[in-house]
Amino acid sequence: MMEAFTKPQSFGIWGNTDKPRFWELLEPILKWAEQKKILPHITTRIKDQLPNSFKYKVEVIESADNFENIDFLLTLGGDGTMLSAARAVEYRGTPILGIHLGELGFLAKITTDVMFERLDMVANANYEIQKRMVLKGQIINNEESSTFYALNDFVIDRGKSHRLITLRLKANDRYVADYKADGLIIGTPTGSTAYALSAGGPIIMPMLKAMVVVPISPHTLNLRPIVLPDDRTLEVTFPNDGNDGIAFAIDGQVNQYLDQNSKIIIEKAPYDINMIDYKDSSYFDNLQRKMGWGRRGN
Repeated sequence: MMEAFTKPQSFGIWGNTDKPRFWELLEPILKWAEQKKILPHITTRIKDQLPNSFKYKVEVIESADNFENIDFLLTLGGDGTMLSAARAVEYRGTPILGIHLGELGFLAKITTDVMFERLDMVANANYEIQKRMVLKGQIINNEESSTFYALNDFVIDRGKSHRLITLRLKANDRYVADYKADGLIIGTPTGSTAYALSAGGPIIMPMLKAMVVVPISPHTLNLRPIVLPDDRTLEVTFPNDGNDGIAFAIDGQVNQYLDQNSKIIIEKAPYDINMIDYKDSSYFDNLQRKMGWGRRGN
């Protein structure tokens, strides 16, 4: 469901500073902000790499709590850049607009050729907010626990081992299945078009309240991807499995290694990520343009 938003007075810039294209666009964006009288905020990483000739008035995002002081966050990079920004924003609700600097982007779906057209729409409050579900994952090992959040997915795989692993899945304490596989992907609707899709999972529209579970290279053909409602609490354990060094990845960017005694609890997070969208934006058009969905082969 879309919600209307208001005209922004300030915004943040979060970017992949390793890309030359980021630095090519930074000054034009700051000029745009000056013209629109919208105060830009930059991250400390960007600030530390600014040239001596830098002349624009900016504020600096010193900590994650500073996200509460800006009206939206502009990410410049790829989908990975947008995922890292979402992890930084967390529960603070700051809307995110992703600009893709490469060839393929599904989360960061705005391309540089229409960037200022879309930014003008934001400046004129001609945009909407789409809420994206987040997953909360808790790793419990020897009575110690760690908590992580994912906008796309959690991936549990065999990690350092060359053998298949056995993963037992329960939902609300009810047994679902034992998966003998290379691993298991547990994703959000947003993540359904990421790794889960390449592993054979379904496409789930972002506004649906659901979780997808997709086995990675299962040993049998009778364990297929499943979609569960978002009110379920999932538990993953490793029964009778001699593997240590099982890998746990969060949005493909953060890794933890587990042993066979670990337990993973996954459920819907208590907050959503707000993404900027537009009335003329089509989810299926994005699928067709970015992924070739529905096209016939040559």
